Amino acid sequence: MDKSSLYSLKQQRAVITGAASGIGAATARLFARAGADLVLLDLNAEKLKSIAEDLQADGAVVHTLSVDVSRPEQVKKTIDEASQLMGGIDILVHSAGVGVERGFLETTDADWQRIIDIDLSGTFYVMREAGRIMAEAGYGRIVTLSSTAGVRGGTFRAAYGAAKAGVIMLSRTLAVELASKNVTVNCLAPGAIDTELVQEMHSKLTRELYQAAIPANRYGLPEDVAHAALFLALPQSAYITGHVLAVDGGFLGAGLQIR
Repeated sequence: MDKSSLYSLKQQRAVITGAASGIGAATARLFARAGADLVLLDLNAEKLKSIAEDLQADGAVVHTLSVDVSRPEQVKKTIDEASQLMGGIDILVHSAGVGVERGFLETTDADWQRIIDIDLSGTFYVMREAGRIMAEAGYGRIVTLSSTAGVRGGTFRAAYGAAKAGVIMLSRTLAVELASKNVTVNCLAPGAIDTELVQEMHSKLTRELYQAAIPANRYGLPEDVAHAALFLALPQSAYITGHVLAVDGGFLGAGLQIR
């Protein structure tokens, strides 16, 4: 194998959701450096445009589309348009999501529905539409974003934890169904990653407790997750599917509870 092809996404067409900030934006930057052509999706069109312009200035092929992932008709239209713009879709990294930090008994109907609509149903809609395109083409790499909150129980994350656990099962189910089509589906379970979303969700006390429970003794960076997504998106990762990879500084392995 040509060494220059290792960790390269040249001639790969990637769709990244939630690309206007956090893990999605870090993944977009890394994939652009790896040579992928990109369609970046987010509801925040202004921030998305700014990121795309920076990448384009460095020579990347980047398109942007605005979408509300909780709306199935919008998702279908947007994924079809993304495929048309690039002539197909080889990679999907679905990182769009929202969070809430609220006790189980204090979680409102509105809290619950918002998280389920965006984090769980939105994942289903995006995976379904991209999966159809990949299955027909006979190739694909799908990487979804769950959370350590979806792997084990924890306080103040009833809706978020339930949705992220659902993302894991959606990913494992599609992995089995598409394995014969040369389409892999894997899931990342980030721990405490220093994104805008986590900064909004984590109080000062929560941050202190998390930091004390993480063997690596730090919050992760969005780039830490982006590099894991790159590995799973590579053509060489063909025999890895249905896997859940924690990116958490050892948090799950340590078996510690923060509360």
